[in-house]
This record gives sequence, C-alpha cells and structure tokens, in this order.
Amino acid sequence: MMATPHNRVLVLNRLWQAVNICSVERALGLLYTDHAQVVYEEAGQFNTFSFNQWRDLSAGHTGNDCLHTVSFRIRIPRIIVLLFFDRFPRKEVKFTRNNLFERDKDTCQYCGRTLPRQELNIDHVVPRTQGGKTTWTNVVCSCIPCNHRKGSRTPAEAGMHLIHAPRKPRWRPFLEVQFRHAPDHSWRHFVDLAYWNVELGEDT
Repeated sequence: MMATPHNRVLVLNRLWQAVNICSVERALGLLYTDHAQVVYEEAGQFNTFSFNQWRDLSAGHTGNDCLHTVSFRIRIPRIIVLLFFDRFPRKEVKFTRNNLFERDKDTCQYCGRTLPRQELNIDHVVPRTQGGKTTWTNVVCSCIPCNHRKGSRTPAEAGMHLIHAPRKPRWRPFLEVQFRHAPDHSWRHFVDLAYWNVELGEDT
C-alpha cells in the first residue's frame, strides 16, 4: 500500500496525546499484538476497540476504506492509542542548513531582511578563526552584504547587533503532525489538544 496522508494513522500515547504518525501496516501490527487499540469517534464520543472488536465491527462496513484478507475484511483505522507508552518520543531537530533557515525564518539576523534562501549565508557569531564552533548556538542566518560586512569579527567588533540570540530549537510532535501531513478530519481534536497543551520553552 502506498504511504499517503489518507492511509496514515495517528498514534496517541497512553495519555491520549498525539505522538506520531505510522503506516496502516504498522498500526494493524500494534493492534494485533495488543499493544494498541483503535480510537473511533461516533456521535461526539471516542470509543476504543481491540483488534478482534474492530474486525467484527468492520464486517458491516460498506465503505471502500477496508483491507481484505483471505478470511476477513478490516476497516483502516484512523487513530490508535498505545496501551503502554506514556511519553513523547525523544527527538531533536537535525542541524542542517534548511533547518537553520527555518529557525531564523529566512531572515538575516543582523539587518532583519527576509530573503530567498539562495541569497542567504550561514554566519558564525563567534568566527571560527576565534575558536567559534559550528553549533545551533553559534550560527545564524545572514544576508550576503551583512556577512561580508561582519567578516571574521564578532558582532561587537563589527559594530553589529543580533536580532535574536541563536538557540537550539526544540522538536515538537504536534508540529510534525500538523504541518508535515494533511490531517484526517478525525485527528483534529488530538492535534489541537497537543498544540494548546505542549510546554513552551524560551526559544518559542
């Protein structure tokens, strides 16, 4: 089965918080081994179903969103809840050029101009010639003129000021769910809940 937003499954942890998106095959595997249950909304109520319960409920379903086996048919679940996992997955934002530009919103951190990425550079706040490291907290997005003006100097030495001090961004599961995939309508409650209840940090 091709992996598209329409056959991806929203995964909730044991506390009913959105933590991931997985394939239908992975979701059915978790259901079959009793590591998860289907979450299904009907008349404004969320109910849970084991694999066998969901298979029996699927028998009367006439839609085309079903998988067929030799002995039975089962409806593709849209949401599952894990029975034993109650944490958010620990992930970090990869330190890449694109993610750096995303953090700084394609905006030069010296003059404040927002430009196409091909017109931007990566600047070391403390230059490498002075021992500066290539890390989240020492690199910023810079336009080419500001980068040339600063040269191999610190902002203070060049008489320049940073708009925002560089910070390491946090990875937020709800952002992955909300923006990387087109959510199924039934996901909305849990995606919105994750958005409003996530702990905010200084880099927000």
